[in-house]
Amino acid sequence: MEKIYLVLDCGATSVRAVAVGERGKILAQASRPNQPYPQEGCENCLIWDEKAIWKDFCDVTKKVLSDIDGIPAAVTVTAFGADGVPVRSDGTLTYPVISWQCTRTVPWLNRLASTIDPREVFRITGYQFIPFNTLFKLLWLRENAPHSLDEADTYLMMPGLFAYRLCGEMSIDLPSASTTMMLDAGRRRWSERLLSLAGLTADFFPPLVEAGDIIGTVSEEAHHQTSLPVGIPVTAAGHDTQFAIMGSLSTEGEIVLSSGTWEIAALRVPEYRDTNRAFELGMLTELDAENGLWNPQMLMISGGVVEWVRRNFFADIKDNPNIYRFMIERGERVAPGSDNVVLVPSFMPSGPNKPLGTRGTIVGLGLTTERGQIYRAALEGLSYQLKQAVTVFQEVFHYQPSGVRVVGGGAKNSLWNQIRADVLDLPVLTSSVEEATVLGAALFAMVGSGACRNLGEAREMVELTTHMYQPSPLTERYGELFEEYEKIPHYLAHHYKKEGPFV
Repeated sequence: MEKIYLVLDCGATSVRAVAVGERGKILAQASRPNQPYPQEGCENCLIWDEKAIWKDFCDVTKKVLSDIDGIPAAVTVTAFGADGVPVRSDGTLTYPVISWQCTRTVPWLNRLASTIDPREVFRITGYQFIPFNTLFKLLWLRENAPHSLDEADTYLMMPGLFAYRLCGEMSIDLPSASTTMMLDAGRRRWSERLLSLAGLTADFFPPLVEAGDIIGTVSEEAHHQTSLPVGIPVTAAGHDTQFAIMGSLSTEGEIVLSSGTWEIAALRVPEYRDTNRAFELGMLTELDAENGLWNPQMLMISGGVVEWVRRNFFADIKDNPNIYRFMIERGERVAPGSDNVVLVPSFMPSGPNKPLGTRGTIVGLGLTTERGQIYRAALEGLSYQLKQAVTVFQEVFHYQPSGVRVVGGGAKNSLWNQIRADVLDLPVLTSSVEEATVLGAALFAMVGSGACRNLGEAREMVELTTHMYQPSPLTERYGELFEEYEKIPHYLAHHYKKEGPFV
């Protein structure tokens, strides 16, 4: 009988349980919506309802178990990075989980910059100053809710929090730890220098574990809540991005593009590089899920822009179940260059436009501009942004990519993929992998539970097909358009006032 692996995935918009077969096929899944909530007594503060998320995990797990024929060989947890919570030794929280979408930490960027050089932080951690980094939340707690840290016995990141609910053992997986801006990325251990900024030491945190390590086994209490049999191994996973990179099943030489609300272009390299040029160009680096590798990456806004276009220019057909197909058809009718309409995505505190600090902008609008032009301009602008990110990789790593492998929601858009191929002058590949993050976590569960000897063996078990978008004759035209596009952010940066470090 085929072995089954259960992945619990906490995302910003949904909480899911997914059963994955040993050949990578999704056998069953169930989900519930998820969102942050306003925190009472804290203006403009957003938190996650940890108890509600755990209840949803229990409910969707029961649903999936009722839909599969067999018992999972292991269970594992993934979630977004940067968010964590101080807890007591009995697992109770001393403060709610602050969401990465909360703005309370924004003032700490400039305050911390007066204490420590952002270049030094980047050299140690691989991280740029981004408001949702865990360190900024701890600094906020130290000043505004010091009891939350004084009463806590330890600190758990989101994957570790729910792994604890499953097995009663506390841990922090290394992929999640690398999103805290407190880990010495090159040495794979906590940075005492950065921990001290929040008045903490390494012994405040639970043991660091590698992805795939067995944290514990499903407890009696978790059995009653989830219906998972007692004794099933609970293996470590962690930050969803790292597992999407692994689950893409990319080959050597390919850039992995995880395309969702955010877009992350990443490499898998066997060295940690912290050059000033990498910092200036907006790169950040996290630990790869696999020991001995690192993920230099460029973080960019992406699907969020497409959703903004949908809400504002296609609102009249919001009830159409084929809305995205409708948008693509309108975009396909427009010639490259979108009739001189250009959309420049807003900058991130990391990413290729970091040095410019420009806000999102549409230029070239006219009285006859139609929404299909706006939509295609968005796809083109996001593809130009990706080309800038690829250029950063080439400059810092002297890296010549063989192609780009796309996973996530953006991989399903055929028009976007073809524009990417034409703008980059590189093959763009998608695959039959339905859920890269889930598959990546399942691969480590296969190894951790002893079903496979190593990740290479686990990858070989997976059955998939691949589709390739080759650059078309439009590549030359897009080369000309890109040259013009690159001038616009510089113009905007010069002529418009910057409004703070994060937009």
